[in-house]
Amino acid sequence: MTNLKIAPSILSADFTRLGDDVREVLDGGADYIHVDVMDGLFVPNITIGVPVVKSLRKVFPSAFLDVHLMIEKPGRYVDAFADAGADLLTIHVEADEPQNITEALAAIRARGVKPCLSLKPKTPAALALPWLEMLDMLLVMTVEPGFGGQSFMADQLPKIRELRSMIDLAGLSCDIEVDGGIAPDTAPLVIEAGANVLVAGSSVFGKTDRAAAMNALRG
Repeated sequence: MTNLKIAPSILSADFTRLGDDVREVLDGGADYIHVDVMDGLFVPNITIGVPVVKSLRKVFPSAFLDVHLMIEKPGRYVDAFADAGADLLTIHVEADEPQNITEALAAIRARGVKPCLSLKPKTPAALALPWLEMLDMLLVMTVEPGFGGQSFMADQLPKIRELRSMIDLAGLSCDIEVDGGIAPDTAPLVIEAGANVLVAGSSVFGKTDRAAAMNALRG
């Protein structure tokens, strides 16, 4: 797939040498840097926030920062993450009331940031339909959000196909990103189903040769 993009997730990086790890994957051909923001409410874990995005933007001015907000009522933080330098902001359809999701996506677009909507594994594809025309990307979680290193859920492949079909039928150019358990054996499955942006954590940062690891995902 020519427009295939690899988005290494810094959740699996070594935080004592985060700048070096990010530079290494960017030099090795990473298209995006995926930043997992968790609030301990929407998901059971707490990770990082605005200061880390701001620092990454300062050190890597041309990197594409793909910021995944796994937080309750994400509309509250659109301006803060836009100011920090996010290029794309993902919010979860399950994280607020529908009208607030609409407002948050519109606010993301108004700030010149690309809007993305994410679906947890148990959330049906059809739930994304009302917002399709507002999106630059849809994110399908292929693990339960909240922790790195989980096993890929193959039962999400039909959902990816359904979303790709919905996007194509509507004549939209919306990317589909997948996050969770992406490795050389699962990447071809999600690509075949219609995804074109792959989030990879341990399968990139867990390897000594990061460039080779990303090439393995590209197939």
